[in-house]
This record gives sequence, C-alpha cells and structure tokens, in this order.
Amino acid sequence: MTIQPSVALPSGMRALTDFDQARDAASPQDRLREVRRRAQALRERMLSEPEVLFYRSFDLIRAPYPTYYAFTGVFAQHVFKFPLVHLLNRLFVVQYLDHEGALRTLMLSPTDHDANRETPFFKRLAKGIPPALNGLVAPKYNTVESALAQCGIDPSQVDYISYDHLHTQDVRRWLGDGRRAGYFPNARLLVHRQEWACTQALLPVQADWYCPNGIAGIAAEKVLCFDGSVSLGPGLALVHTPGHTEGNHSMAARVPDGIRVTSENGVGVDAYEPVNSRINAVRRYAQATGVEVILNGNTLEGSNDQYISMVLEKTLAGPSANAAYPNCATSSERTPFWAFPGDVASHLFGEANFGQPQRQPRVGA
Repeated sequence: MTIQPSVALPSGMRALTDFDQARDAASPQDRLREVRRRAQALRERMLSEPEVLFYRSFDLIRAPYPTYYAFTGVFAQHVFKFPLVHLLNRLFVVQYLDHEGALRTLMLSPTDHDANRETPFFKRLAKGIPPALNGLVAPKYNTVESALAQCGIDPSQVDYISYDHLHTQDVRRWLGDGRRAGYFPNARLLVHRQEWACTQALLPVQADWYCPNGIAGIAAEKVLCFDGSVSLGPGLALVHTPGHTEGNHSMAARVPDGIRVTSENGVGVDAYEPVNSRINAVRRYAQATGVEVILNGNTLEGSNDQYISMVLEKTLAGPSANAAYPNCATSSERTPFWAFPGDVASHLFGEANFGQPQRQPRVGA
C-alpha cells in the first residue's frame, strides 16, 4: 500500500529556489551553463552564512563494486587493472540551527548493514564469497549506533535522517515499521518526493538496487517529502541533483574548509575531476573525450541530468584542501584496498570532525 507522506515543510525549513527552471532550456549545453551559473551564485551566498555547529563523518563499511559502474564509459575504452573497486560507505552527523534558531540533528546515510544485504545486486555478488571471508572483503569499522555514541548524542535527539537516494537502504530499523519501534524515536525521513514515489513503484532495472521492503510499514508521519531543493538552516541545504536517480539530492554543508557537498553521483574526486586523475585510464578517457565528470552509472536513470548535477556539485563545493580537486566528500568514497595492490586514489577525504556536538536541545540563535 502506498504511504502518503507529509507535504508541508516545517516552519524551520525553507524552499531553496535557486535551481527552479534552471534545466528548462532545450539545449543540454544551455542547461549546463545555467546550472553552473546558479551553483556559483549559491556557493557565494553559502560562504557568507555561518558554519554548521557540528559535522562529523564516520567510516561504516567497505564493499566491492564493479569498476564498470564506478567509472561509467571509461571501462569500455580503457583497460583497468581491476574489475572491482572498493567503496567506503560513510555516515554524516550534522547539527545546525534551523531558520527559527532551533537546534537540529541530521543523520545523512545511516546504513543498516545487515538489512541492506538483501539488496538483490549485492545479494547475488555475495554468493560468490565464502562466509568466512566476508569480514575481509567487506570489513566494518563502525555502526550507526556506535558512531552516535561517540558523538555523545542521544538517539532521541535526532530530528531527521536522509539519504542522497534510497539505493540499498532499509530504514525500518531507524524509523520503526509497526512491529518494532524505531531506534530514532523522534526522527523523520527527509526524502525528495520523486525518490519516494519511485521507490514504491520500481522498474526491474531500478529494483535490483533497492532493498526489498526497505520502507515497508513506515508510518506516514515519519516521512517528510520535499520538492526541488530545501534549505534546512543557514549553512545547510539539500539540493536536488537528479540523474543517478530521479529524486537524488546532495547535502551542501558550510564547514571550516568551505562547503562540503555529499552524494553518490560520483565515487570520489577522480570522478569529479577526471582530467587530473592519477588513474591513467580515467585521465586518458577525460583527455580523449573532454568530459568534466564521470558518472556513477549503475542505473543511468538520466545520464545528461546526472552529468549536469555533478558539475553543479563541484561548482558549489569549490576546491578542497587539495586545490586540484573539488570539495565533494562522497557518501561512498572509492578507496585503495589491500586486495587491489596498485589501485590509487588521487585525493581522499577520510573521516572529518568539525565543531562540537550539542548534547542538549537549544532554541534561539
């Protein structure tokens, strides 16, 4: 049965209209130019806003992933050393003041490792791995529960959970499903309306990447859908970046090193600045074709939109500490792994820790 979620934004949130009608032009190049221009304007405005109160990312779990998907288009034209890469999934804990001055806590990409194994693609992939080797092939570093405990934040203090898209995600543990209470008793799922609609009526090419029953039984009042993009508070926004999925969104956070933009449109800086990549195949492909970005393309729901969205992300992010690469701290970062000797990454973000956790609710700027 279709769940009808809430449609009205809470008073502390505001619609972010910067990209409304930005992709209306018939020409893809015109759409790209307009989105780039608006992303630069939003960047300048966000740089003038206060930093979020607390931003910390945690390594959760590694997982093998086909190189063919990680660097879409490259694999067919250039030889990669390995058919698989390793993605390191991360959790992001962010605290901020909303537009009414209330303290809020957002968990971006809280992953239920065990439940997510039911995702059809990864379930098939795991069949070829002896159970005794699971810890070596897909090592775990933290859980959502242990990460939150390290922050000293109580689960009841979490206001929102969100994901750039819902591939592989089972949210029932966090929000409850009618049979059990959620781990976050006061949290709501922040999700783009189009992502929510797709998740309930998937085509087979999409369903291979979504966890069966991952949203089954979630109470409607636990789901908060938004259209377009949304400003959660000064210095924090969820920007609609369609392509990887129709309802994909990216988190943009004002932090001490500028603006960090997080999604899974790309799998690391080599995807966002391929012409500077230390991976020969990626760099040569970019030089030969002129591409600015390389898509994470396991579904390719909208490749032109995804390309434009990745340019949006890196324009909004600006340069990282390594100025050759943008400040795009992806939710699943391609990282070197001992089983793939010689595999390189041009720049790694790793775990980040900015500011101090706020352990008591606070209202007022």
